[in-house]
Amino acid sequence: MFSITDHWVEQARKVPSPNYSERPDESDISLLVVHSISLPPNEFGGRWIDDFFCNQLDAAAHPYFCEIAALTVSSHFLIRRDGELVQYVPCNARAWHAGQSRWQGRDACNDFSIGVELEGADHVPYTESQYTVLNALIKTLQDAYQGIADNIVGHEHIAPGRKTDPGPAFDWSRLPANAIMSE
Repeated sequence: MFSITDHWVEQARKVPSPNYSERPDESDISLLVVHSISLPPNEFGGRWIDDFFCNQLDAAAHPYFCEIAALTVSSHFLIRRDGELVQYVPCNARAWHAGQSRWQGRDACNDFSIGVELEGADHVPYTESQYTVLNALIKTLQDAYQGIADNIVGHEHIAPGRKTDPGPAFDWSRLPANAIMSE
């Protein structure tokens, strides 16, 4: 399990992103959203995700980067293929990961959620290290923010038709029993 100080996981590599804002209600953290990301698409490793979340992505480095370099997005966490945990935004702040979204009758999921990116792609199996770190992170976050409870979903669940991640390669049965999605 991890430990949290001032809404930062102590064991995570910290890469502060400028892409965040205050939550409308800092005490309302009641959803965890699992995402996947790979930059360039379906390629893993490198500094590109850090650069993207910090507005430093070199648009000339890959043709796909021209499409996304101007976006201002972030996530609270990234779990790399080797299990490295990276944190970009403190948990009490609003990261910009969900976009247009809705869960349990509430719009704007960024307002009340924590975003966790897995380095991966919809149809590429996630690694054992990623599941191990994700489960430890879930337990830590549930202990610190009880509102999350069993409200753990994929980006595909809060933005159906617009997003597909973490996709069919993500094995929901690998999450702790108390982390089952509820609608």
